[in-house]
Amino acid sequence: MKTTLQLPAPIESYLRGINGRDADAFQSGFADDAIVRDGGREIRGIMAIADWAKHEIFGANVSLELLDANESDHQTIITVKIDGTFDRTGLPDPLVMEHCFTIAQDKITSLTCRLAREKVS
Repeated sequence: MKTTLQLPAPIESYLRGINGRDADAFQSGFADDAIVRDGGREIRGIMAIADWAKHEIFGANVSLELLDANESDHQTIITVKIDGTFDRTGLPDPLVMEHCFTIAQDKITSLTCRLAREKVS
């Protein structure tokens, strides 16, 4: 990791949950009315997020390698290298994405997943 930024607890739970295949830890970081934007889709509410994660993250054995973290415009942005058993057709290799989090009252209220602007090695 290129930075010493202390990640907020909900983001730590997000990373631990994904990498540890722990859906409860993953879900615990989100607010009940959180919104996730991923691949042109908008997923609203904790139950829809849990369903999305079941199929898109845990079902595809996704793992995240944290490459960088910073804060900008009231968001915490982590850059991660993503691995898993998902269809990689049309995706860059390696797959590096930014996960942009908005946190309120110690919960993730918004998460936007997008391709990283620059490749991080």
